[in-house]
Amino acid sequence: MPATIFRKGLNLKNDVAGVLARDYHSHLIEEIKDSGYLWQSGRLTLHLAQEFGFCYGVDRAVDYAYQTRRRFPDQRVFLTGEIIHNPHVNMRLREAGVRFLTDPGELFDQLTPDDVVILPAFGITVRELEHLDRQGCTLVDTTCGSVLNVWKNVRQYAQDGYTAIIHGKAHHEETRATASQALRVDSGRFLVILDRREAELVCNFIRGTASREQFMKTFKAVCSPGFDPQQDLKRVGLANQTTMLMSESLEIGNMIRKAIVDRFGETSLSHHYRAFETICSATQDRQDAVTQLLKTHQFDFALVIGGYNSSNTRNLARICAQQGPAYHISEPSCLASASELRHRPVLSSSPPLPLATDSNIEERTTQQWLPATGPVRVAVTAGASTPNNIVGEVIEKLATFTDHS
Repeated sequence: MPATIFRKGLNLKNDVAGVLARDYHSHLIEEIKDSGYLWQSGRLTLHLAQEFGFCYGVDRAVDYAYQTRRRFPDQRVFLTGEIIHNPHVNMRLREAGVRFLTDPGELFDQLTPDDVVILPAFGITVRELEHLDRQGCTLVDTTCGSVLNVWKNVRQYAQDGYTAIIHGKAHHEETRATASQALRVDSGRFLVILDRREAELVCNFIRGTASREQFMKTFKAVCSPGFDPQQDLKRVGLANQTTMLMSESLEIGNMIRKAIVDRFGETSLSHHYRAFETICSATQDRQDAVTQLLKTHQFDFALVIGGYNSSNTRNLARICAQQGPAYHISEPSCLASASELRHRPVLSSSPPLPLATDSNIEERTTQQWLPATGPVRVAVTAGASTPNNIVGEVIEKLATFTDHS
């Protein structure tokens, strides 16, 4: 039998509200919001970005996961992978008995019609969904609406004969799912590009100044099967992983647009090039909020809180690092002491990384990160997958280092 799919929750929102509040609410964060996103304690002055933390899509995905566990207490419940990129949230779900199909020993082929499978906020590939449908599992789909919007555009590109050029990380769950949408059409094609450097090579090929050998050496693993750049880059449509840095996505789009114009002429642009803005509004709101915060005040440093494999958190850290010292931390324990901080290095761009290592970037330890005397001015923001309780605990721990020094 085909799978039963829940896409609008399981009518248990009120039943799990208390548990969600217990696991993720922060009274301190509410206090800071009520005080104009400003908090002072001892010699610490802290400004919180006015948009930060859980977005609607993440909040909905976590809510649905809790509802699923409540609705099916006696059945095996699985996630196809991390529900969102936050270790604290995924740990809570494991503690509730939710199993992860990405864990060793867990296999898609071992699922039965009695099992329940939660699809994460990033979505899953068309092939994975078809497999789960054949298995006859009960499915709870938490795919974010912003991601679904990108999928719609990519499918339309394929139907109209355009290759989808996706600005994203090829190993990321969302980008893999998005790319698979292009292949729902027999003639569909996709190409994933990571950054400006890779976009420049694509542009050079379009203009005829780069060889096929150069192109395929770089992109063979991140394009659709049988990709022929000579044919498949004649008509292209732009899309994005929804959590990328908006300024970079816009620049890449403009680069490719100009290359198309150089090759085919301005009058033929609409036949050869399409673009839709597919960065989600929550991602953009968080980027705009921290940019505004950094313009408005002077800070000793910024703390950016979120999972190390969270793309939107890493991009917030990139924005902060352009203005001054910035530390991307995953949890309160990263603040080891007033003299030692563990954090993920903030890179000016995101280098291609194998899937196996992306979530295991080595932390760096910085000594003497906190001014020893005098006022301490800190900007704080958090990625869209970071719950309020983690942000609150980081702030509380920071205060312990400044209240008595």
